[in-house]
Amino acid sequence: MTDSGTIYGVILALLFAVAAGLVGSFALMKRMILAADVISHVALPGLGLAFLLHFNPLLGGGITLFLGTLLIWQLQKKASLSTEVAIGVVFAGSVAIGAVLTPKEDFVEAFFGKFEQISGFTFWLGALAIALIVYFVLRFKSALILNLFSPELAAATGIKLNRLNLLFLLVFSLTVLIGLRFMGALLAGALIIIPAATGRRLANSISRFLLASSLASLLAVGIGFLLNAYVLHNLSIAPTIVIVSALLFGLSLIRSTA
Repeated sequence: MTDSGTIYGVILALLFAVAAGLVGSFALMKRMILAADVISHVALPGLGLAFLLHFNPLLGGGITLFLGTLLIWQLQKKASLSTEVAIGVVFAGSVAIGAVLTPKEDFVEAFFGKFEQISGFTFWLGALAIALIVYFVLRFKSALILNLFSPELAAATGIKLNRLNLLFLLVFSLTVLIGLRFMGALLAGALIIIPAATGRRLANSISRFLLASSLASLLAVGIGFLLNAYVLHNLSIAPTIVIVSALLFGLSLIRSTA
């Protein structure tokens, strides 16, 4: 694979940033923003098993994320648990199983990710997944907003709330899965959490909020890659991006208090 593999990887990361900003905005409004950090750890058992058996880590992480998402949805629906509680229960078990399964030499990659060149097929597969995420958010934007402010009215208008919540959880998990490729299980949720918090500080309407969150995420990834390439050579890309994202949030606090 040539330098085109690196270019594919960077472009996919930038596209992921846009999707993460959109999903993070609704996660913040649904008061489940910390779930991004927690749910990324649900991938740990699959990542650990993949490293142990030597197959694609994203495949392993994707399987456990999907199964974990369905379990969270069922717990939330049948046990009348809040999303945060359901995710917390699954999270605790996932971290324990992941810690047992992950070989010690693969711990750093599992938690912090590893940026690698990717093939054209992987790029287009990732781009398709990101397109589905963006399509879902834009297509169901009104239903998601109505569900946030008046679930009773949303149900009265014919919106199937259980199905909508499941779809959002699946899209949420798919976003985390794409981030796992270069952010790792520990930091994949950070690019959903922090830009959304930044966007919320800068916007006074939902449309502007979505735009500001996506731009903050895009800036964090873009600046993070530039710093990693030209300044912070010895630092992994994921911590660099998170540091930049946190600095942008700090700047948003300064701007709002000015």
